[in-house]
Amino acid sequence: MGRNIDNKCKQCRRAGEKLFLKGERCLGPKCAIIKRNYAPGFHGPKGHKRLSDYGLQLQEKQKAKKYYGLFEKQLSLTFERAKKKQGDAGKNFLRLLEMRLDNVIYRLGWATSRAQARQLVTHGHFTVNDRKASTASMTVKLGQVIKIKKTKQNNRYFKNLGEKLKKAQRPSWLNFDVTDLSAKVLHEPQDQDLPQNLNVQMIIEYYSK
Repeated sequence: MGRNIDNKCKQCRRAGEKLFLKGERCLGPKCAIIKRNYAPGFHGPKGHKRLSDYGLQLQEKQKAKKYYGLFEKQLSLTFERAKKKQGDAGKNFLRLLEMRLDNVIYRLGWATSRAQARQLVTHGHFTVNDRKASTASMTVKLGQVIKIKKTKQNNRYFKNLGEKLKKAQRPSWLNFDVTDLSAKVLHEPQDQDLPQNLNVQMIIEYYSK
């Protein structure tokens, strides 16, 4: 699978807010949003143009794509799945994105960014219900238990796991067990668990054209 090699700090500056693409760097004073909180480009802060309705919708869709680290096809297929489910399509869309395995690993604090979480998943560091899980796009389900494989717990990525776990703000729909480094899916993300920085209505309008 391909990957986005665009400068991560420029992606945040283009979105106009932190997308937490570089892990701990995003939390410190070196964050690009703190140092240069304007869109990248030759004209600097004066180069901002007023966007049309379509431009705003496109911008919001692009922000969601970068936030979760997906390609266009992955995002659009997720939206199609959300439309087929009962209930609010926008909330279903965000729930499906939140319940991706790579995002769950990030939310648990086992990785500093979604990109790192995706790498760890594809390299086979985790199990779901005691079976190896190496597909980052896998949707976790109610009652499933995610664990760090015992053979991988001494990996360099997990050496300072205690510090990572202190900083992590784990969502209420995931129950974390510190004794065996496992997490159980209690229920689907509630409204308060969904990201508040994404205007999902604009994304719906974009895909509905």
